Amino acid sequence: MTGADVLLLALGAVAVGAGVLVVTTKHLVRAGLYLVVCLGALAGDFLVLSAELVAWVQVLIYVGAVVVLLLFAVMLTRAPIGASDDLDRPGWPAALIGGGAGLGLTALLVDAYRWSTVALPAAGTAERLGEQTFQSWVLPFEVLSVLLLSALVGAIVLSRPDIGRAAPQRDGTTGDLVDSEPGGRR
Repeated sequence: MTGADVLLLALGAVAVGAGVLVVTTKHLVRAGLYLVVCLGALAGDFLVLSAELVAWVQVLIYVGAVVVLLLFAVMLTRAPIGASDDLDRPGWPAALIGGGAGLGLTALLVDAYRWSTVALPAAGTAERLGEQTFQSWVLPFEVLSVLLLSALVGAIVLSRPDIGRAAPQRDGTTGDLVDSEPGGRR
């Protein structure tokens, strides 16, 4: 076993441990931070495997954008930051289903690729990846960015009940607030 193998296994153990903490913690913000650790360990695995571009894309896109968006959405929607009592359901059904699915997929892959070798395509370069990204995948990236922007604007509108409601008007003689909506709500 080489040093790279040991490092790969150690980072894999950190990723699995942080992944377990993501789904078992009762603190939503801590779950987001454990997700950062898990994705960072996966980026470290990619670095050990000499896939530097994939590692930095992992850090920039997932750690830098998705987790920040997740934490921003949690704080924007005023979700409970501390431990939530509604997350105390028993975890054994989920563990049983997840473990069964994992064992089933492992058995399927072992059976499918038991003694066969898979021909690998030619090694890609950053130049070829950039050409593909900016020639044939520009439109899907732009559509996705508009979708994420509209989701963010929708989250802001949903979290702020005062947006879209008519402002209360003042009575010209007494200065008291006048109901601007039917039913007496302000």
